[in-house]
Amino acid sequence: MESFAGDFSTLWTLNNRPPIEHLTWDWWWWLVMIDDEDHPMVGKQLMVLWSTKENDLVHINDVEWKPKGTPGFDDEGAIQIDGMVCAWWFDGSMMHDEIIAKVCDMVVLPSNHASWPGDEGQGGGAVVPLLDGDCSMGMFSDRSQFWLNLDLDHEAIQSIRLKMTPWNPAMSTAREATATYLGSLGYDILRLHGTKTSGTIDGKEVTGTAYFQKVCVQAPSVPWYWGVLHFSDGSYLDWFLPHLAPTILSRDPKAWRRRDVTHIAVSQGGLFHDAQNGRSERFKRVTVEKDRQANNLPRFFVHLKNGRTSIRLTVRAVARAYWDFHQPTRGGIWSHLTYNEYPLEVESLTIKDEHGIRQASMYDWIRGNAEHSWGLLH
Repeated sequence: MESFAGDFSTLWTLNNRPPIEHLTWDWWWWLVMIDDEDHPMVGKQLMVLWSTKENDLVHINDVEWKPKGTPGFDDEGAIQIDGMVCAWWFDGSMMHDEIIAKVCDMVVLPSNHASWPGDEGQGGGAVVPLLDGDCSMGMFSDRSQFWLNLDLDHEAIQSIRLKMTPWNPAMSTAREATATYLGSLGYDILRLHGTKTSGTIDGKEVTGTAYFQKVCVQAPSVPWYWGVLHFSDGSYLDWFLPHLAPTILSRDPKAWRRRDVTHIAVSQGGLFHDAQNGRSERFKRVTVEKDRQANNLPRFFVHLKNGRTSIRLTVRAVARAYWDFHQPTRGGIWSHLTYNEYPLEVESLTIKDEHGIRQASMYDWIRGNAEHSWGLLH
């Protein structure tokens, strides 16, 4: 592929749904998985989030954020927002949480805008935080690549310059998922399941892969499990299990919770882009269980099944990053959400279909990340 495919018409837009106070939440999110000679099966990881929220006040970890209101738009589609840029860095052995967490104004600029530098195009654009250093991300107007730049003031890492290029059609075609519950309640998600990545981190050349999503959520967020894996042959696997559990009442970010013993799935979903067989499979029967490691981090047992294929895997969290959200709601009540992200090591994998059985040892590497949340933000 020479350019990214699919419909990017909503990538640089906001307020496609009428915004709802306390609920509307938009973000652009990159998860980058970097090759690492010292830890080849896990790799290094970077997460960066550019976000805006329809709220008067939000506490995110130790940062107080007071969004100034609804984004402003000009006649050509440029947007000014009061946002936050946040990131964590996993160096292969240690998590450096909050390498950046800054409140700032941002400009979202589509590539068909008169102020766009260079050739105009359809689909390209950028999110540019108005900070002293460059913390931008965007896509060229010809859709040939994305960039991600971070200038940081952190002891673990100072400079990131990455480009993301297409991997294969299944991975690098933009795909949208949307749902509406009542009125304007619902979500809209635009994804790229995988890209190739190259560039420099603190001046050192790096390579790897990345996952991208642009999300608008307008509904209370119940707890969820989510995970994603990239395979060395260009395959992709994800799972998603929003659920009801006693953890919905949790109000702090403690790493392991005694009440986290059971859950009832609200829905189940999974996707496997199978590079070996040249097909994509969806799963509506998904189970996720977990146990507690000695370091208080989870080990996940995941099973996805449809009429043709069964996938079982065991993955363990090797580190944890979390974002602890508190916001006031109606009647002076504060709601809470803890959002955890875990770089993963694959301990076992079995893929069984009509062609036979595949194991983890048949791949040069499998890398990924899992999410688990608790609380209810509303």
